[in-house]
Amino acid sequence: MKNLTELQTPYSVLQIGKFFVEQASSEHKPITNKKLQKLVYYAQAWSMVLNEQKLFNDDIEAWVHGPAVRKLYSAYKKFGFDEISASANTSRKPRFDIKTEKLLKEILSVYGKFDASYLEMLTHSEEPWLDARRGLDRVASSTNVIQLENMKRYYSKKLADSKAK
Repeated sequence: MKNLTELQTPYSVLQIGKFFVEQASSEHKPITNKKLQKLVYYAQAWSMVLNEQKLFNDDIEAWVHGPAVRKLYSAYKKFGFDEISASANTSRKPRFDIKTEKLLKEILSVYGKFDASYLEMLTHSEEPWLDARRGLDRVASSTNVIQLENMKRYYSKKLADSKAK
């Protein structure tokens, strides 16, 4: 098993975000910055579990409203709490290998049906975010990083538990 810091990261967080925005738009499903942050978080987590590979290098921080990637937030913050317009993406459509595109579509299928507030509540009940926020007030700002090792361990256990049922 490779050390998590040695894993290849073929994509940028902005490419992953762009995929979710464009895919959601093509399916006529609204996506906000807050929801996008959670989708990207789950994509990174499940990529670590299923593909043993990070999707991107950026840290995921434990913000008040759940996991967030600062660079991705900044790219879409002008939309506030409103739906992100697919036309906001002016760069070329990202291309992914088959395994990654399948994963991203599955993440959108499983988590994309929920609104941002539900996804926030879900991440707030899960160990990786809770561990990164340990000792902080509920509404305290934070740049604490959600550790990849914690994400991989937690979601690997969820997968194993689901297979045991």
